[in-house]
Amino acid sequence: MDHKTRGDWIPESLNPRGYQTLTDVMTRMVSDYATKPAFTSFGYAMSYAELGRLSDAFAVYLQQETDLQPGDRIAIQLPNLNQYPVILFGALKAGLVIVNTNPLYTPRELENQFKDSGARALVVFKGVAHNVDKIIANTSLKYVFTTQIADLHPPLKRLLINSVAKYVKKMEPAYHLPQAIELRQALAKKAGQKPQLVAKQCSDIAVLQYTGGTTGISKGAMLTHANLISNFLQGVKLISDADENWAETVVSPLPLYHIYAFTLSMAVLELGGNNLLIANPRDIGGFVKELQKHAFSAFIGLNTLFVAICNHKDSSKIDFSHLKVTLSGGMALTLSAAKSWEEMTGCEILEAYGLTETSPAVAMNPPANIRVGTIGPPVAETDVKIIGLDGQAVGVGEVGELCVKGPQVMLGYWQKEQATRSCFTNDGYFITGDVATIETDGYIRIVDRAKDMINVSGFNVYPNEIEDIVTLHPGVIECAAIGLPDEHSGEMVKLFVVAKDELTSEDIRDWCKERLTPYKVPKVVEFTDDLPKSNVGKVLRRCLRKDNTGSHAA
Repeated sequence: MDHKTRGDWIPESLNPRGYQTLTDVMTRMVSDYATKPAFTSFGYAMSYAELGRLSDAFAVYLQQETDLQPGDRIAIQLPNLNQYPVILFGALKAGLVIVNTNPLYTPRELENQFKDSGARALVVFKGVAHNVDKIIANTSLKYVFTTQIADLHPPLKRLLINSVAKYVKKMEPAYHLPQAIELRQALAKKAGQKPQLVAKQCSDIAVLQYTGGTTGISKGAMLTHANLISNFLQGVKLISDADENWAETVVSPLPLYHIYAFTLSMAVLELGGNNLLIANPRDIGGFVKELQKHAFSAFIGLNTLFVAICNHKDSSKIDFSHLKVTLSGGMALTLSAAKSWEEMTGCEILEAYGLTETSPAVAMNPPANIRVGTIGPPVAETDVKIIGLDGQAVGVGEVGELCVKGPQVMLGYWQKEQATRSCFTNDGYFITGDVATIETDGYIRIVDRAKDMINVSGFNVYPNEIEDIVTLHPGVIECAAIGLPDEHSGEMVKLFVVAKDELTSEDIRDWCKERLTPYKVPKVVEFTDDLPKSNVGKVLRRCLRKDNTGSHAA
């Protein structure tokens, strides 16, 4: 593989259509799939042609009614609604850089992200606009567009859904943003017009994708058009081996502002599929009810979501007979979740692995040869290596830190040269921070996050291993292991358990003693009703560690 400068090339082997920018991708999709549904949200299916027209209108508004210039940043703070792809492609057509923003962010988090990115424009869901109101004076935001849930629905349905959301469910707290522009009015004003073409190269930044900030202040990964196009084409190449029609209707419960769902939605669009958007997957009851209405061909999820659906009382009412592909990412897939999902749906889970900095996919199980417990081999045109503490590559089967090189690896961190330099090896590999091993045939096993590793009397203990064993217990729904200071062993293992049956700490410890070496057995077991999770459902071990600072063994 020819290793070029990061972010400035798309492998020809993946790119027979000759894409250079995401706008090229959009143009081709609208031409080839005009009448097909592209995104479905709250019962309304938006066609590819409509997506093209609306994104054109937004681009024209940005070009004619604002002083925004190519390269300026625009933040999108929306849940999974049809408005998201309209804004995304409209802004890209105008040459802007996307800043994906979590609608659940606190005012402090919003201020940090807007100031760091230098965003000059924002599209925000009215239900969270009150948080923007609190901090906008401290930012560079000049243009704010607001939108409601059903703004792109037909008139009567729009009025009904928006009125219920605002007046019955009280989903729109009061805010004062006098400069705000109604998105629906902006689109209507420029309907039918075509934007001026903006010259862009594949090496230009398309998205500033902020990391979760698990190791400090959140950083903006600079993802170029080449990064994102390469990665969704890598996914298409691999997943299409499962079934050429896997993308007919794809359940997309994870938020589009998260890089996992963002890039996979592109893969679905490339194949002319329909992304079935779920605005609030945390409402499992509502999610299960929505799934009962659709014949879906693929499901994009993560471990906690699979567990929640498998344990819901109405999951048996879902029709899984059309399901061809289930993809897991975002966090480790446990053996129990994989087994339960396959038993319920008849579809194996295809586990993948990635990071924000790699757009995100690094490795993925091939559909024809899924090996549970691994993340599969690297995706096409991607090199990986495992390095030891001395920075040198280790042998097959040895444990070390996973490093990646490929066309999907980010340009670097936005305005953070030192942080960028420190996360790359001298020969250009991105250092992931994940502990892994590579098998003789190239399949990769993630052992754990380096920062989550627990050191008990000099022995490395990996939380994923403990969690995988404990979730096999028939009375356990989910669990999380962390390390706590211990005056005798340096650290000890504490386990948090969400149980569906009456269990005791000794029940859990006895289960572990039969299956784990003694130093890996949790010293303390705490039962809880739920575990702290990110907006995409990833268990936040750092929150458990923070809440248990100063804890001691019983």
